[in-house]
Amino acid sequence: MNYPVNEIFETIQGEGAKTGVPSIFIRLQGCPVGCSWCDTKHTWELNDNEKVSVENIINISNASSMWAELDEISLLARLKHYSAKHVVITGGEPCLYDLRPLTETLNKNGYTSQIETSGTFEIFTDNSTYVTVSPKVGMKGGFKVLQSAINRADEIKHPIATEQHIEDLKALLKLRNSLDDVCVCLQPISQKPRATELAIHHCIKNNWRLSVQMHKYLSID
Repeated sequence: MNYPVNEIFETIQGEGAKTGVPSIFIRLQGCPVGCSWCDTKHTWELNDNEKVSVENIINISNASSMWAELDEISLLARLKHYSAKHVVITGGEPCLYDLRPLTETLNKNGYTSQIETSGTFEIFTDNSTYVTVSPKVGMKGGFKVLQSAINRADEIKHPIATEQHIEDLKALLKLRNSLDDVCVCLQPISQKPRATELAIHHCIKNNWRLSVQMHKYLSID
């Protein structure tokens, strides 16, 4: 399976339940969801004329829309240059692609894997992969969050700024068969004070977890 890779870099996971875990990020190119607050809009379009060699996307974080095509074996070889053993597959929207070949390869070779998805596309991944669904409701692309994605999630990390976002989350949680085995996180959009206050209030009220995008506060990738 060939994947359009926008960048590969090593850092600390800054969001959700795995905050603080040393991680290798594989960012895939392409996303039709259209979140207005997206901080990686350069990954939205997959243009053939921006395909480059892999050397142009390794450890380069310059908000470029360039991408390189790599299969799971080539990606595995690249990961051996890093120390971290946890791999986060993000985007863009990584579930545009069948992630089973990649996640199965990672998990068979001593890595743990995690994907971060909007939940608007079917999730095809290894059973042991940790799935973070950050549900995107009412976005420009017009895609609906899938019940199958909500049920597959190990973690539901919901971006919020208003009370309506809380209501949207509660409606999505009703789609899930059980809430006993899922971590629910609230993530304030753009670290705005009002959104943060709202998130803290509802985390305490509902016994949810706060996700504050630590990497942005620390000014790291």
